[in-house]
Amino acid sequence: MKCVAIKGVREFEIKDMEEPVSKNGEVVIDVLKTGICGSDIHYWESGQPVGLVMGHEYCGIVTDPGSRTDLKVGDRVTALPISPCGHCKACLSGNYQYCSETWTYATGLSLTNPGGLAPKMAIRPDMVVKVPDTIKDEEVAMVEPTAVGLHAIHLADIKVGEKVLVIGGGIIGLVSAMFAKKEGASYVAVSETNEARGKKAVDLNVCDEWFNAKDEKFIENVVSKTNGGFDIVVDCSGNSAAVTSALMAVRPGGKVILVGVALNPITIPTVIAVMHELTVLGAIAYTKEEFLTCIDLMANKQIEMLKFVDEIVGLDKVQASYEKLTSGTSDAVKILVDPKSY
Repeated sequence: MKCVAIKGVREFEIKDMEEPVSKNGEVVIDVLKTGICGSDIHYWESGQPVGLVMGHEYCGIVTDPGSRTDLKVGDRVTALPISPCGHCKACLSGNYQYCSETWTYATGLSLTNPGGLAPKMAIRPDMVVKVPDTIKDEEVAMVEPTAVGLHAIHLADIKVGEKVLVIGGGIIGLVSAMFAKKEGASYVAVSETNEARGKKAVDLNVCDEWFNAKDEKFIENVVSKTNGGFDIVVDCSGNSAAVTSALMAVRPGGKVILVGVALNPITIPTVIAVMHELTVLGAIAYTKEEFLTCIDLMANKQIEMLKFVDEIVGLDKVQASYEKLTSGTSDAVKILVDPKSY
């Protein structure tokens, strides 16, 4: 079967791979839709590891239920793409994201477990989740990134009436802003270096206003707008400039949630965090409960995720899609892939 794999720095190739079969009870699925994630972009930009078949946000149909006796051929499913050990303190408490083995064999993030940029996948059985018929395929493929945003906002612990800034208008940023509003924030703003994405955040009604992060008076403007700074800042970018802006835009005694991942060390003015006694929390992935909560929210029409989907492409358009998402000028935030099309 055809798949898309990393070939080099910012370069994919379409190549052949063997169809997966159930081993050790794995659930085999036909992939219907898979999403392009920000972490996928990091791998593509670095060109490593060569041969990696990404795609850890997906919807599929069971073709072999493996060891899952509660599943049958034809069931629609998604899965937590992680590989927790299952027996450490973190796993037993439901916090798989803390397990030291969580990312070792993660689906679509490790060479041993190819992801959804292929028409078929074999998935660790205990991570597979059946989804209701009331959720469309495209929504199912959005469960994973939605759970990331929900986890960040749970950590933020927003109080009704608080003011929240989200740095970065990609899908995680927009979902975080959406949940911040649902949690009762009275004012939610998004900052972006990409004007098209900034305007889109407002148009999608996930925030009240957007600020241009490249504006020399950015910090002055947001601090003035909020009479001393935001109560909470959620950084979904992860670079030095973004984290520095987060520390400067939050009020003294406020809270910064770091969601964006920097693969290399970054430099930030920690003196601000010290002098203003800021609470700075990292946020990685989600709990299993949060993953399931997002499915329930979609099934019960409590959140609308289809509005974030810009387009659906085949394998032959994956390279162009990654280039679009990193162009700095396109307003695209979420592109889904149909791996049966190429």
